[in-house]
Amino acid sequence: MRILVADDHDLVRETIAAFLVSEGGAEVETAGTLDAALAVVQSSGTFDLVLLDYNMPGMNGLDGLHKMQEANEKRPVAILSGTTTRALAEEAIADGAAGFVPKTLGSKSMVTAAKFMAAGEIYAPFNLMQQDAQAEPGLLTKRELDVLRGICQGKANKEIARDYDLHEATVKLHAKTLCRKLNAKNRTHAAMIARDRNLV
Repeated sequence: MRILVADDHDLVRETIAAFLVSEGGAEVETAGTLDAALAVVQSSGTFDLVLLDYNMPGMNGLDGLHKMQEANEKRPVAILSGTTTRALAEEAIADGAAGFVPKTLGSKSMVTAAKFMAAGEIYAPFNLMQQDAQAEPGLLTKRELDVLRGICQGKANKEIARDYDLHEATVKLHAKTLCRKLNAKNRTHAAMIARDRNLV
């Protein structure tokens, strides 16, 4: 398993890399900025997984995620972050990140998450995704509104995913989240609520 860890904090970067080598038997490369990480991919080829620090130089929010996804030829790219908020995790995953990994994750959990994402699964810590679950009901993100629009048009997850260039699993995640926010029992109920409230 080849992994690229990109983080501008030397200690964080080296610690995560050491975990992945010693506990996960991975072959790890490191970089301190987005540009350096992109250069590593260009010179040594794509990785099974790239871990990108959300706040490092060159990232510009999730723009850096998109650049790396392209450079890594759509192979898994995940966001590492010291700022762990549910909204940020959902936004990153909605934009195609393979996962959202808090830097506070323990070594064994970090290795498990890396293997999970390298295998093509999406990772986000359960306790983080439960955070503020009841907060701000009815406030949907732009991506959730896109998915809701597709649901109102009677489209299947696969079709919605194709329309917005998303993974089907990401669409399912959004559908589940927006149903919870709208207090909808299911997709049909969500569509009825959306029409009543003129949401789409």
